[in-house]
Amino acid sequence: MSKKKQGGKTTQHVRPEGKRLGVKVSEGQKVSSGFTLVRQRGTRFHAGQNVKVGRDHTLYSMVSGAVNFSQKLGKRVLSVVAK
Repeated sequence: MSKKKQGGKTTQHVRPEGKRLGVKVSEGQKVSSGFTLVRQRGTRFHAGQNVKVGRDHTLYSMVSGAVNFSQKLGKRVLSVVAK
């Protein structure tokens, strides 16, 4: 009588957890200063007015205001319009 195999190679490998990347805000949403707008690998979104880029390409707000998405020369640009 044979035994059924339990698990195998797939259970031996640990999958890394997700990095929670992506856009954290929507168009017109009110944000405060220092608020994270986008977490990204590389510059999928570019910094516009009142937005700065962190060393891991995270975009964050410099002032309180409303979020604005636009395009400039084919690049997606994120801006924060101050109140």
